[in-house]
Amino acid sequence: MHAMVRSSLWLAFFGLVLAAWWMMYAMAMDMDLDLLGRPGDMGDRMRWMDPRMPMYMPMANFGPLFVMWGAMMAAMMLPTMVPTLRSYEDLMISADGTRAGWLGVVLGYFAVWLLFAALIAAVQLALLFGGVVDMLGIAKSRWFAAALLLVVGLFQFTRTKELCHGVCHSPMMYFLGHWRSGFAGGLRMGLGLGAFCVGCCWGFMALGFAGGVMNLAWMGLATLFMVIEKLPQIGHYVTKPMGFALILGAFVVAVWPQLMTLTGG
Repeated sequence: MHAMVRSSLWLAFFGLVLAAWWMMYAMAMDMDLDLLGRPGDMGDRMRWMDPRMPMYMPMANFGPLFVMWGAMMAAMMLPTMVPTLRSYEDLMISADGTRAGWLGVVLGYFAVWLLFAALIAAVQLALLFGGVVDMLGIAKSRWFAAALLLVVGLFQFTRTKELCHGVCHSPMMYFLGHWRSGFAGGLRMGLGLGAFCVGCCWGFMALGFAGGVMNLAWMGLATLFMVIEKLPQIGHYVTKPMGFALILGAFVVAVWPQLMTLTGG
């Protein structure tokens, strides 16, 4: 019986992840975007629409943007939670953990990311109406994209990143220090873990504005990196190299047009 419940919960968890990725794919197709977030003819016309036009445009309204970002949080962040849930399962034997508590951890964690989805949807609207990004959420200026890459790259070296990553990287230590039993206890721990995870990974969400928030290839690569970053064996070894890579990316984005001009490209 316990094995059946465990299998059902894990199947539902991965089913939610797959559903979120399918939803993102369907939304990209509806907006005439390819897997790199590049628009076709219809998408290109949508990209340059004025958000103040007297017509309903989903990407200029909070509701559809929140749904999009919520699906993105599920697609990208739930896979990174697998080591955390495995750690909770290990404690179910030695402590008084329950499947209800396991579910509470998932719901608490995802609730925090949904709050972040609401925040970043509001940020996207502000950037859209401020003329900083277009209707597809892509930065209009390479200087903004470069600045975003630089900020996220530098954040990889900060004490805040180190503290938040430490919790995400070693969830067992968090559980041991904040253990609560039952569904309510799991929910409380999930909220705490979700807060640390947002503190650790917010930058990779914000980077969507550099290359397009509907760029599925970027989403996949970012998800893979965040999963690797949380693996106990190697997570600590990839954080700072990624910081250097992002800073280099900022430099390339800033000077690329000049380099092309000098080389006659």
